[in-house]
Amino acid sequence: MLEIKINSSLVPDELRMNVLPRFLGRHYLTGESMVYEWAARLCCSYEGGYWNFFTLSNGGFYMAPSNIDRVHVRWHMNGYSDLMGADAFGITVTLFALCHLAEHTIDDAIVARYHQLREFAAQHVEAANILRAID
Repeated sequence: MLEIKINSSLVPDELRMNVLPRFLGRHYLTGESMVYEWAARLCCSYEGGYWNFFTLSNGGFYMAPSNIDRVHVRWHMNGYSDLMGADAFGITVTLFALCHLAEHTIDDAIVARYHQLREFAAQHVEAANILRAID
């Protein structure tokens, strides 16, 4: 079976305002705040900052902090503790937030966004770390 490569594209600043409403619908404010909450839960050194938005060629999206290099990520529920880059951290945090948002809203569109991002995560250069963190 041929695996189709999923590509990510940075959303230009002038298009940022439309990204979350487009991908999360009426849940966009809750979803955005969940991303930041999960960042703080998973990284004790996280102190906020500017986040980049990325769209995926499979129809998904994610957010990643632009002001960090590598961070130590820890999730007590599965024993994960390791370093990851900003992009992998953003994917991980967005996956946690989408899962939480899907449970909260019971919205199939949010579930689909989770699976689109999970598919991309499996192809990422830091896939092993991301998948261990969300396991």
